[in-house]
Amino acid sequence: MSKTILGIGAHYDDCVFGISGTLLKAVRKNHRVVILSLIGDYSNWKPVAGRDQELMPRSIELAKEYGAEMRFLKFASIQYEVSEANKRLVAEAIAQIGPDVAFMLWPHDTHTDHEIASQLAKTALRHGDRLLPAGSKFKTANRIYQFDNGPRHTIDFVPDTFVDVTDEWRHATEWLGRQMAIVRNEKYDPTNVDAAVRAKETLAAYRGATCGVRYAEAFHAGNAYPEEIF
Repeated sequence: MSKTILGIGAHYDDCVFGISGTLLKAVRKNHRVVILSLIGDYSNWKPVAGRDQELMPRSIELAKEYGAEMRFLKFASIQYEVSEANKRLVAEAIAQIGPDVAFMLWPHDTHTDHEIASQLAKTALRHGDRLLPAGSKFKTANRIYQFDNGPRHTIDFVPDTFVDVTDEWRHATEWLGRQMAIVRNEKYDPTNVDAAVRAKETLAAYRGATCGVRYAEAFHAGNAYPEEIF
């Protein structure tokens, strides 16, 4: 049966960097894939100064090309916090999406936006029914996984779950490269490999070597989940 797979990040690129291969694998298996980026106001971010209104619609269209829905809330970078009102906003978005499986950022990170997004996502995914008005419909995800956001961000990440993304690798890196080209306001050139793509390849190759495949994405399970070994 088709499932709804939800990836929650702080920024437009967190899920595209961290879990694009896993999301593409879900798309290939005919699951519904949704990316929820909590920050939707980029007016204070210098790399897109004067173009901030273009970033979200172009990112949404790009995600659609790869079979995923992308949604944004209205928080601004470094200008949001873990408050009751914000937990409720995230819970409302999750209630509308109704995930079966959810991915969220690892909570320990050098970037404040990532840490806050992780806390908001954790609270809303696990306790969203208590954040919404009585009688509201809220579907709790059957499985929740935390993901690594890469070098210079994630701190002390120890994965216990690996997804082989070798078959999805070309499209995963292409998606990320095209996303970075949007930020730079340049035409995508696959021969000019972006630093984010190089970082993702290094990380995915390492994770792949850990579990015996070429490329893998790694996760830490929110709970201990049973696996069918035989």
